[in-house]
Amino acid sequence: MFSNPLIYFVVIPVVMLLGIYLSRSMAQIRSVAVAGSILLTALSVWLIVDYLGLRAAGDMAPMLYRGDWMWFSALNIKLSVGVDGISLAMLLLSSIILLTGSFASWKINPLPKEFFLWLILLSIGVFGFFISIDLFTMFMFYEVALIPMYLLIGIWGTGRKEYSAMKLTLMLMGGSAFLMLSIIGIYYHSGPDVNGAAHTFDLLQIAANDAIPHNWQYFLFPMAFVGFGVLGAMFPFHTWSPDGHACAPTAVSMLHAGVLMKLGGYGCFRVAIYLMPFAAQELAWIFLILTGISVVYGAFSACVQTDLKYINAYSSVSHCGLVLFAILMLNTTAMTGAIMQMLSHGLMTALFFALIGMIYGRTHTRDIRQMGGLMKIMPYLAVCYVIAGMASLGLPGLSGFVAEMTIFVGSFENTNTLNRVFTIIACCSIVITAVYILRVVGKLLFGPVQDEHHLQLTDATWWERTSTATLIICVAAIGCFPNFFANLIRFTFSPDIFAVLK
Repeated sequence: MFSNPLIYFVVIPVVMLLGIYLSRSMAQIRSVAVAGSILLTALSVWLIVDYLGLRAAGDMAPMLYRGDWMWFSALNIKLSVGVDGISLAMLLLSSIILLTGSFASWKINPLPKEFFLWLILLSIGVFGFFISIDLFTMFMFYEVALIPMYLLIGIWGTGRKEYSAMKLTLMLMGGSAFLMLSIIGIYYHSGPDVNGAAHTFDLLQIAANDAIPHNWQYFLFPMAFVGFGVLGAMFPFHTWSPDGHACAPTAVSMLHAGVLMKLGGYGCFRVAIYLMPFAAQELAWIFLILTGISVVYGAFSACVQTDLKYINAYSSVSHCGLVLFAILMLNTTAMTGAIMQMLSHGLMTALFFALIGMIYGRTHTRDIRQMGGLMKIMPYLAVCYVIAGMASLGLPGLSGFVAEMTIFVGSFENTNTLNRVFTIIACCSIVITAVYILRVVGKLLFGPVQDEHHLQLTDATWWERTSTATLIICVAAIGCFPNFFANLIRFTFSPDIFAVLK
């Protein structure tokens, strides 16, 4: 088992939990969190380089670094791991945000040890989800990722934190109920596996068998898509997101918006679309309407907010809606754009929430009406905010432009009239995004100083600069070198895997 490199995405966080538990000072807790995060990031980078080398050498297996270990033979449940380009991209994103979130939580108080224990437990669920190719273990890790959110927001959050934590938990657990019913239905219509067992949870085997009857796909596909779509903030199941993000501590907001919401898009693609392509083609138009509403509604809602976190939370509803919108177009270009949007949004929203937390820690307010002139008070944080804003509105050279252009070009490839109409509507979100980003930048950074006490505030510390600079470099890397990430992703959409969608 331990010869498989993917296992270490679970082993390293478990060792981090033990190290943090045994730590006796804040310095030791920070050291364990940062060292473990660096190891996970290095492992992700090494796997990506090796993966691209294997693909270039002609290894076109759907999943690489496969490993299977029987866990519960009565139900044919296995600990099955494997990754493709999409999984590796998500692992890299998760490790980078965990690293930068650790720096952003440098002075977390109270109960720093407990905070990092729950944060690392959340990361175990995230990493386990992205490496799993067994539906049961994937669902198990999915739940592990969700449960710590209640305590992280309820204890270390701000504002109406208990209400927001409970609302988030109940709505996401409701989505999990739909998801569990879908997985059970898929299992009982999965057909025999390679060893002749009656049913299987193995994603690749279920897809290869194409055994799920079309009439059952009509029933199971909506449950799977809604189950994951709730976490992806799909309209009308998005209402947990703004409250949850607004009340969460900085690192939790970074991980939640940057990584956890990506579990929704990844699951919609990996489970709903991949296993039930017939129903996906027939029912996509229903969810295109819902995701199209998410894109425009989220952008309009951000325009009328005055709280920085609510602005970014509604912006996330819009940008994550674009991910699901592109996945439903069922073509290679749009889906590639969806994955790049997941990467782009994960990085830039983590940067936004990190900066908002740093500004709030100094001004003790998130209301843009009570702030102004921050460019002269804290120029480093102000410049970083401008860069994050430009990435969000799609400035060329940054990640947002590459992702959104790929989505819209791929979406317009679809000759269906309804699809093209909704693509045009979704394109309007670019203009709306520019409105609320430029409004906030103008008021917050370049407007008149609203409180004379703010003139005494300090700029970013070294750990805050480390966190923000890392995220900015990653955002610029995707914008300047998109072909590297496109090559990483494109092998996933081979004819063998999606022949039924051709």
